[in-house]
Amino acid sequence: DPSLPDPSPNWSIPMSIRVGQSVPDFAIEAFDPVAGDFTKFSLAEQKKHGRWTILFFYPADFTFVCATEFEALADHQEHFKKLGCDIVTMSKDTKYTHLAWRHHEKELKDVKYLMGSDVKAEVGQMLGCYDDGSGLTLRGTYLISPTGTLTASEVNFYNVGRNVEELMRKFKANLYLSKKPTEVCPAKWKDEGDKTLSPSARMVGKVHEALNG
Repeated sequence: DPSLPDPSPNWSIPMSIRVGQSVPDFAIEAFDPVAGDFTKFSLAEQKKHGRWTILFFYPADFTFVCATEFEALADHQEHFKKLGCDIVTMSKDTKYTHLAWRHHEKELKDVKYLMGSDVKAEVGQMLGCYDDGSGLTLRGTYLISPTGTLTASEVNFYNVGRNVEELMRKFKANLYLSKKPTEVCPAKWKDEGDKTLSPSARMVGKVHEALNG
């Protein structure tokens, strides 16, 4: 986004929770486009109901790349929901600004997921996508399991939008592996039914044979 900071050697993000660790429970205010009203999002409630969570951080409302990401998320939101995963977008903007952006920006017309307000950047700092040089959050994407474990994370700089189809692929892989913990999904895995691997001493140096056998 042209209005956002240029890459600089002086930008920095704090240390954060790592993949495989538990994410502490937190609650934030949010705008619910479906209800047209304000609500709260709670990680504890997600865990209580056995739901996966995608936290989708972005720099600011009324910016440009962000609007295209929101449209891409909206294209897949029902599929995520049916598979047991809820999307929550996150920025430092207030719930009131979220409402106004959703109302004015046509790229957001189909958005039904919660738009969360991390106004003090507490969650962004906890997960490591808050840029204390600019006071904004980078494009951080975090997948949290129903038990509260951070299973995947990705951080892009301000100027590169994310591929939601790849996010869906990674979610499906983690969902599959939560049921098949002894298997692993190779790079070209796309959906359940595709070839997986079951690591063992016999497979060392023979991955090609295992994939093509």
